[in-house]
Amino acid sequence: MERVTSVEEVRGVLRRSRLEGRTVGLVPTMGALHAGHLSLVKASRQRCDLTVVSVFVNPTQFGEGEDFDSYPRDLESDAGLLEDAGVDVLFAPTVPVMYPIGATTRVDPGPIADMWCGASRPGHFIGVATVVTKLLSIVRPDVAFFGEKDFQQMRVIERVVRDLDIDTRIASCPIVREPDGLALSSRNRYLTPEDRAHALVLSRSLARAAAAAAAGETDAAALETALAAAVSAEPGVTLDYAAIVDAQTLERVTVLTREGRALVAARVGTARLIDNVAIRVPGVATAHPGA
Repeated sequence: MERVTSVEEVRGVLRRSRLEGRTVGLVPTMGALHAGHLSLVKASRQRCDLTVVSVFVNPTQFGEGEDFDSYPRDLESDAGLLEDAGVDVLFAPTVPVMYPIGATTRVDPGPIADMWCGASRPGHFIGVATVVTKLLSIVRPDVAFFGEKDFQQMRVIERVVRDLDIDTRIASCPIVREPDGLALSSRNRYLTPEDRAHALVLSRSLARAAAAAAAGETDAAALETALAAAVSAEPGVTLDYAAIVDAQTLERVTVLTREGRALVAARVGTARLIDNVAIRVPGVATAHPGA
């Protein structure tokens, strides 16, 4: 595995690969890697000739008072996991590399970035869209791999790629969960054992909403009310939002006429956690979030 830190280095490595006709996959991460990230690596290795993983804790997607300074960082551990997973190139730039002095351009994805996590974390998705656009410009991957755990983020990036005519396919990969249902997240490291037990209410409540829809419930408003009530009732959990939305537009729906998505965000202890699940009703059209 080659480890590079500059734009020039990564472009040089990939220039050679492209001359050889090799396809390139990119897995963008902020490090603190877990099995969810490694599932994206596996998908890239299955689909592309060469896999690049970026590790960069992006300051522009953190708001004032958020956990940028305390976000878990262990590049050597991450590098070991990536080498064992068969990654070809680790791109680990510094902040000055990604945001040189005087750089002021930002990418605003529009209304899709203003709802849900965007409403709770103003400016968050502008930071996400900006850094991912830069990574796609630097690496120029054929395919970039994103996990469905950050479902809104994935939709935001799809919008940016489509609107800016970026020649990269966005591939979605399923959420990876612990055996008890907890969605894997780097921020799970913040949870105490008691917090972790409380955090299971997210996946448990989402599963109930999905099961109700599978049994024929099309009243999205009722599903949303039940989801919010279940999460709010859990001790130690503070609900941010719970919503049943259209799986493509992320707009709230009241009646399910095509596939939806149940989204939830909550604070558990010091950690802000998000989770989601597909909402499918028998006989209702199914969306295909990625290829």
